Amino acid sequence: MTAYASDVLVSADWVRSRLSAFRDDDPSYRLVEVDVDPRVYEDGHVPGAVTFDWKRELQDSLRFDVASRGAFERMVGDAGIATDSTVVLYGDVMNWFAAYAYWLFSYYGHTELYLLDGGRDYWVEQEGPLTDETPSFTRREYETDPPDASIRIDRPELEGALDTGTRIVDVRSPQEFRGEILAPPGWNEGVQRGGHVPGAVNVPWSRTVRPDGRFRPAEELEALFEDEGVRDEETVVYCRIGERSALVWVALHELLGYDDVRHYYGSWVEWGNTVGAPIERGG
Repeated sequence: MTAYASDVLVSADWVRSRLSAFRDDDPSYRLVEVDVDPRVYEDGHVPGAVTFDWKRELQDSLRFDVASRGAFERMVGDAGIATDSTVVLYGDVMNWFAAYAYWLFSYYGHTELYLLDGGRDYWVEQEGPLTDETPSFTRREYETDPPDASIRIDRPELEGALDTGTRIVDVRSPQEFRGEILAPPGWNEGVQRGGHVPGAVNVPWSRTVRPDGRFRPAEELEALFEDEGVRDEETVVYCRIGERSALVWVALHELLGYDDVRHYYGSWVEWGNTVGAPIERGG
């Protein structure tokens, strides 16, 4: 079996064997839960885990952008995380927003960074312990690196990359890709138009994970993307609001080791609402 390009995934057993370290005030190890529904954390979480709210803390709703460098530093430091902490992220819905948090930590230069493979649901299936006790850790000084522009692309640059050979991967459902629906059932971020970025291929995020939420083996991931012409070359991934595409960014950039993979943070909420931005439907 082909190994992943990097060891960024940790197992439920790996986390279970380090629970005492995650609960300790020493910042060497920190566990962070990031859920689609932040209230899930209150129902029970892995002992020692802190939580970040993706809507209020991991983005800046006024600027429609990621959390600023200063805000990110304050949030992470307040959670007892140091610059050299080993941070393990996990969350519900097969790690959607945990993967987004992983990408954001990477964007700001954190290196000791891991995902609990399978996320919260897999932990529960494996009968991992849960608690409703919220940990309180000593605040730490946390400093980021300047943002890593090599893993992000914004709309003007993406529009300029159309017809240049850049592989554009839309990871939404086929119905969203074809423009039949604007969002998954129950979701609505105010997108005005359905369709996809011209030239994009559709590789739904759900095909990158197994039924239990863990990532598929490296050879299966490689074959999945190879079938759509996606290789180790300049690639852009996007979805609707940037969480599902972050999961696929992890698969391509971290697990397969493809160097030039950039995440379009604005995704379809920005592109589909931009006057004059070209779109395609069907496919």
